[in-house]
Amino acid sequence: MARRIFISYQHYDQMQAKGFNLQGSNPNVAFEFVGRHLLEPVDSKNEEYIKRKIREQISGTSVTVVIIGKETANSEWVAWEIKESLNKEKPNGIVGVLLKDATPPPRDSPVGKALHETGAEVVEWKQEEVESAIERAAKSAGRIQQIKNSKNQGESGCNRE
Repeated sequence: MARRIFISYQHYDQMQAKGFNLQGSNPNVAFEFVGRHLLEPVDSKNEEYIKRKIREQISGTSVTVVIIGKETANSEWVAWEIKESLNKEKPNGIVGVLLKDATPPPRDSPVGKALHETGAEVVEWKQEEVESAIERAAKSAGRIQQIKNSKNQGESGCNRE
């Protein structure tokens, strides 16, 4: 069964994100996935319209793969996509994938903070590592949903003990 993933990336890494997406249809790659993304920029300067288009792509996915390049750490858009992936009714699992010569984003950066707060795993772009990390992230999505539900119950005062 193919996983449905959302690919989040900083614009500078667009070509690498396209390459990552192509792996989903490569017959030499054992891991199957269907990538959803905005690999072509939205032709608009309207922030709400762009956010709506991103939400449409995140919808129906179970894992968000964050492509991490040298410029990703300070991307407010990537950090927002991570948060939106968690704000869905059924939150996505999150996994970071390091591009060549990239390092995990510092915790005090927007993306580093978002990845850290979600407990996301960050792995090198090696097929076996990425495949198993995506599977672990998909399984963790269920735990994220449970945590989200228990927080909502506690806030609404409906938590029965």
